[in-house]
Amino acid sequence: MKIELILIPLLPLVGFLLNGLLRNYLSKGLVGIIGSGSILGSFILSVIVFMQIKAGNTAIVEYFNFIKAGSLHIPFAFQADQLTSIFLLIITGVGFLIHVYSTSYMHEEEPHHFARYFAYLNLFVFSMLLLVMGANFVIMFIGWEGVGLCSYLLIGYWFKNKDYTKAASKAFIMNRIGDLAFLIALFMLISKLGSVTFSEIFTTEALAKLSGFDITVITTLLFVGATGKSAQIPLYTWLPDAMAGPTPVSALIHAATMVTAGIYMIARSNLMYSMAPGTLNCIAIIGVATALLAASIALKQNDIKKVLAYSTVSQLGYMFLALGTGAYVAAVFHVMTHAFFKALLFLGSGSVIHAMGGEQDMRKMGGLSKYMKITNITFLLGCLAIAGIPGFSGFFSKDEILAGAFATSPVLYALGLIGALMTAFYMFRLYATTFKGRFRGTHEQEHHLHESPAAITIPLIVLAILSVIGGYIGIPEFLMHGAHSLKEFLQPVFAQSYAILPTHEVSHSTEWMLTGISSLLIIIMVVLAWTRFSKKPDIEDAKGFGKLLQDKWYVDEIYHSIIIKPLNAISAFFNNVFEKNIIDGIVNGVGRLVNYGGRQLRWLQSGQTGAYILMMVVSVLLVFVLQFFMRK
Repeated sequence: MKIELILIPLLPLVGFLLNGLLRNYLSKGLVGIIGSGSILGSFILSVIVFMQIKAGNTAIVEYFNFIKAGSLHIPFAFQADQLTSIFLLIITGVGFLIHVYSTSYMHEEEPHHFARYFAYLNLFVFSMLLLVMGANFVIMFIGWEGVGLCSYLLIGYWFKNKDYTKAASKAFIMNRIGDLAFLIALFMLISKLGSVTFSEIFTTEALAKLSGFDITVITTLLFVGATGKSAQIPLYTWLPDAMAGPTPVSALIHAATMVTAGIYMIARSNLMYSMAPGTLNCIAIIGVATALLAASIALKQNDIKKVLAYSTVSQLGYMFLALGTGAYVAAVFHVMTHAFFKALLFLGSGSVIHAMGGEQDMRKMGGLSKYMKITNITFLLGCLAIAGIPGFSGFFSKDEILAGAFATSPVLYALGLIGALMTAFYMFRLYATTFKGRFRGTHEQEHHLHESPAAITIPLIVLAILSVIGGYIGIPEFLMHGAHSLKEFLQPVFAQSYAILPTHEVSHSTEWMLTGISSLLIIIMVVLAWTRFSKKPDIEDAKGFGKLLQDKWYVDEIYHSIIIKPLNAISAFFNNVFEKNIIDGIVNGVGRLVNYGGRQLRWLQSGQTGAYILMMVVSVLLVFVLQFFMRK
């Protein structure tokens, strides 16, 4: 397993180096083969590792000493267990489909820019693989920072557009806020436990050395790091702006990789979080609040990618709700199903945008089902999955999250259900507005409407199939006893936590009732949105409360007023007053003093011999006088 593990991240790194260094010499076809082939190789190796782990062969493989200072020993090591293998399959599998899709979607780019794009994409996957494979927090943090850098590069890929570069900078800066908290937590672990290796610190014996306050502080700091990377309140506003990047980038960042990093980190640290019930409550509250806030904003967005972006924020909120209620398996399950249907929806929106000549406003679409049959069907399946319609993947994972929320608090369940209903409504508002009714674009756009090429539609078909059948690895107990194979597979990772956490049993009859109520209400919302927006699409600007939602609760404006403007004012003060009058004053004052002293001293060099003789005599007399009066 040692060779397979090192090759999994190494192949994308090689792809990055080849495409990056040879970008001016490689053809587009060769760039696509190198970029996609490296990820395919990693996926095949990930399947091999998964099969070995499924057979019970977990391992921690050390390659070399990364940091050794006194008693602190941090190896460059990978951990291969059940949790790692699930994320490896998601990252490389969905990542490969996105790479294949990109070969067609980005074909109009110049060859060297095309190669630059694939180099960034490969580096992104490499960083994410490091993040999930690392056997300690330091290796995880390297990958954590790597995906932050790559997100900046990919969001600002079209760097000549200033708005896009601002969006990239916003993502980078907001992630740095969370990263600082992550780094402080890492130093606290080193200070308190003398190690950051998972196998050494995630044991009851090691964590017993920490006080309850220490555990709460460390877990809270790590959670702050997760709110940045996984776009939770208050650090979520970067993610909708990340739509500035190419659509395949949106699919990669928002579905399979970067935004799930926070969920992975907390799931990996599950034992420590299980010993911090206060932090878990905070995670659950922030998660459900984020799910509701983002879902409400998505109700009134008109940009097809913005709807999906806020949908991603909302779905991430559900994952944090699951983590906060101790339903770790449900959170990982939803990461997997979400990767399938959200990647499908983003790539489907890219197919629509491609056919519309770059248009992203849903109000200028409509009736596309007649022109784009494959995109229409696959997009519909993705909408059914994310809405949680029974039988689709999203139904199983979302139902498990809601059941865990009900077991912890009926209030959390009710709020989670409201979010699920809004999800069903805004997704079918999007679908009906885009694919149903009559076409509302220009004659020129209608003339060019066509189905996307095979490199785009094949990944859509594969993801659509996964969005339908992906949930059947987690059939709940009340439907079929012993059929939740994902729970059994992940049991060793979460066993210690489930032994600590209080058990809240929900009877099968209650689960049947909850599932029936939620499914019925979701279907009603789907029917309402379908019938309303397919006949009369929402093409006017919103008014009243709808205007508040369309303007995203003015959160960006509030941040600008209470954070950015005061910081700019402070910066202006320091620049105009402190910098110019004090710092520059001191520096310039020293210069003026030296200049003045030089001007005065130059009179001593008059060039007159008599003056020099006089100065010599005076100096000699001065020396004699000093010697006479100062000798002992």
